Amino acid sequence: MDKFYCLLLAICAFSALLKQVVTEQNQSQLPEKYVDSVQHSTHTNNWAVLVDASRFWFNYRHVANVLSIYRSVKRLGIPDSQIVLMVADDMACNARNPRPGQVYNNAKQHINVYGDDVEVDYRGYEVTVENFVRLLTGRTRSGTARSKKLLTDAGSNVLIYLTGHGGDGFLKFQDSEEITSQELADAVEQMWEKKRYNELFFMVDTCQAASLYEKFTSPNVLAVASSLVGEDSLSHHVDQSIGVYMIDRYTYYALEFLERVQPNGKSTMGEFLQVCPKRVCISTVGVRKDLYRRDPNKVPITNFFGSIRPTQISTGRVNITLADEEDFINAAIAAEEEAAQRSSFKVEFPSQFPTELFK
Repeated sequence: MDKFYCLLLAICAFSALLKQVVTEQNQSQLPEKYVDSVQHSTHTNNWAVLVDASRFWFNYRHVANVLSIYRSVKRLGIPDSQIVLMVADDMACNARNPRPGQVYNNAKQHINVYGDDVEVDYRGYEVTVENFVRLLTGRTRSGTARSKKLLTDAGSNVLIYLTGHGGDGFLKFQDSEEITSQELADAVEQMWEKKRYNELFFMVDTCQAASLYEKFTSPNVLAVASSLVGEDSLSHHVDQSIGVYMIDRYTYYALEFLERVQPNGKSTMGEFLQVCPKRVCISTVGVRKDLYRRDPNKVPITNFFGSIRPTQISTGRVNITLADEEDFINAAIAAEEEAAQRSSFKVEFPSQFPTELFK
């Protein structure tokens, strides 16, 4: 019996040693930056939940708000399959709209933010408090379409954007019901407990918006609001031809910043949190970062508003027949350096929000 026990211990020790040797060998064949990022990062995918909670023609600006954010996150790489768009009223087809099928976010009418490729997941009376909470917590009814589900996991960075009419501790849905700050906090807590997010960015543009994140206690949550408790969040400008405001101030200046962001740029969340100072917003932008474990100034804005993978673009030639993996990696690096010296290749993205037209 003693001999059998000693043999078992010897096998376990040898197995552990073999596993360590294999791990070290694999890591030595990978670039140092890659190994380091894999070991320390749990972020694997991005999702966005974009909500306009207002009905009626005079709330045109709220639809323009949410469609503008939708356009920005799509431009920065989040696909429609990972965006859940909730629009409480169809302004594009409203009988008062002199330009059917079109929605603009500025009086210059430069960009039709409704476009030809908008995928609205919850429309009209589907935009309810119940459906919103079910979406966040993963408790959608049986038979719900895949496009109406938030299929996140423990590696997901989630952007939640809300716009509409609010007050101290609530946001109105459809002008007939409300979601409270406590209900929002409970939904986010359920998301955390069920491992439905890695990090969450909560962004809200409404009156007294900061009251909506006051009850949050869940970790890894960063939040920004267009106004503090007791303040109104104001509109930016009116289009006299249709008689309504086009966009809210905070979202306008947030978009002005986002449209300067390139997917391969260096803009950070810390910079984004400083958009719309009081001299232009009139209201005071609120920020909550005590629940967030990282320095926002070191977090790329594409961690929430884009879907960027650590890829490397090379225009050089690589010999893929190399047997040794380390030789292959070194050859790829050498080819890239050679191509960089003789090529002017670079990635460019067209402007989507030409602010010079609005001045």
